[in-house]
Amino acid sequence: MFNLKALQRNKTVRYGVPMLLLVVGGSFGLREFTQIRYDAQRIRKKLDPSLEAKVNIERQPAILEDEYEKMKDANLEEWKNIRGPRPWEDSREYQEQQRTRQGKTD
Repeated sequence: MFNLKALQRNKTVRYGVPMLLLVVGGSFGLREFTQIRYDAQRIRKKLDPSLEAKVNIERQPAILEDEYEKMKDANLEEWKNIRGPRPWEDSREYQEQQRTRQGKTD
């Protein structure tokens, strides 16, 4: 019926089937390896329950109205945008220039 030599000469059987097995088998293998990674992270992240309760209490969401009150009290009229030194500039020399400019404008 089927000749073994004919199957060995067939390009689909010779190249396609191993490639298909490699792709499908690789995806299953990769899933197993990534699952090990996530399991290890989950084990490492476990905290003591009393410590976890303290962390959750301290992490209260910021209320928008409170943040607005903080910004309302800030004095933005005297704010100046000062450029930092470029990588090729000497930072100490540039800071001295900025200080002298601020002294002249104030």
